[in-house]
Amino acid sequence: GGDSALAACADPPLHGRMFPYVALAEDKPWQPGPYEGVELKILHKNEATGGVVVLRKFHAGKTIPAHTHPVANEWAWILSGEWEESDVTYTPGTLFFAPKGVQHGPHVGKTEDISLITFDGPLTVA
Repeated sequence: GGDSALAACADPPLHGRMFPYVALAEDKPWQPGPYEGVELKILHKNEATGGVVVLRKFHAGKTIPAHTHPVANEWAWILSGEWEESDVTYTPGTLFFAPKGVQHGPHVGKTEDISLITFDGPLTVA
């Protein structure tokens, strides 16, 4: 008798899956990014907002010029490698935030650098 509440919770919704969307990076291709020496894996795109979650790879020694994202806020979390910003080298575990329309960069890939990036609107650069 006492197990009925547990039994009611044991069957998650969404046909047994815990999340309604799952992406494996190994299933997504690297694509050319907006700058030379940058590649992107699009892990998820929100069709309503145009927002994306991507893995971004900077190739070693490449510099991304100062730029803005006119219509999206950006969060970047370094997963591997070293990324230089204003003569300071950042390593895995660093989070960057750039509000939409605010210039940031230049960014320098000290080594090959992979970051998880979220844009809450379309990924455009100016």
